[in-house]
Amino acid sequence: MEHTAAEQVRTGAAGIELLEWEPLAAHTSFRIGGPARLMAFPKTVEEVQTLLRLAQEAAMPVRLLGAGTNVLAPDAGLDALVICLKDALRGLRLLEENCIEAMAGETLANTAVFARKSGLTGLEFAHGIPGTLGGGVFMNAGAYGGELRQIVRTVTLLHMDGRLETFAGEDCAFGYRSSVFERLPGVIVSAKLALAPGDPAEIGAQMQALMERRRASQPLDLPSAGSTFKRPAGHFAGPLIEGAGLKGQGVGGAKVSEKHAGFVVNFDHATAADVLATIGLVQK
Repeated sequence: MEHTAAEQVRTGAAGIELLEWEPLAAHTSFRIGGPARLMAFPKTVEEVQTLLRLAQEAAMPVRLLGAGTNVLAPDAGLDALVICLKDALRGLRLLEENCIEAMAGETLANTAVFARKSGLTGLEFAHGIPGTLGGGVFMNAGAYGGELRQIVRTVTLLHMDGRLETFAGEDCAFGYRSSVFERLPGVIVSAKLALAPGDPAEIGAQMQALMERRRASQPLDLPSAGSTFKRPAGHFAGPLIEGAGLKGQGVGGAKVSEKHAGFVVNFDHATAADVLATIGLVQK
């Protein structure tokens, strides 16, 4: 892609925060990734719409980034417009019928705390998941027996052509770490979550217990992208990997965590190639 496309986007996006050749490593929990040709930090849905239109007109590829917690960015970087959404789409609102509306850039942790303060239960499982609501809906994030599909009532999607469309929960095709949005180019803008009345003190205690369980069992002291492998049917990935003698094994600066075998961690300036090779070793 010629740099005239980037210039065209940059000129049209006057007033929107844009960085050139921004290292993706600074925006991912793995602390891995080369530079993005352009990285945008929009503040509103309208600014996101503007960026999508400009990229389409300039034929510049677009990539979306939330909190960067489930992402392995390429070592070579991206010759693309990366739209960072965690500051753009913010806001939490209490609705009627024990529902809350959360914008996609809100973290799952903030959303769970808002639910607790509102006296609503059902989101405790998500409190320790480090990503955003948008990323969580996209992959049907879950933990400790809970998944977002259990509580999502509607999802609003911004299509690449600027149209907004709202999907009912049953139309999101939620599966194990998957949804219809993986096959629909666009930006998840918000979701309505259906919860139930609960005691804030009990909800807080449950959230605290799950956080302590997470700290005790997961390698939170090293950069990673969380649990790396999907569960094979009838099994959990961690015990299978540990049983294969792979704890501590890896390639370059990446290895299988000694604390939790389901995690690949960056322990010494790992590259994306190191992580992919370590994943390949485990799969083999």
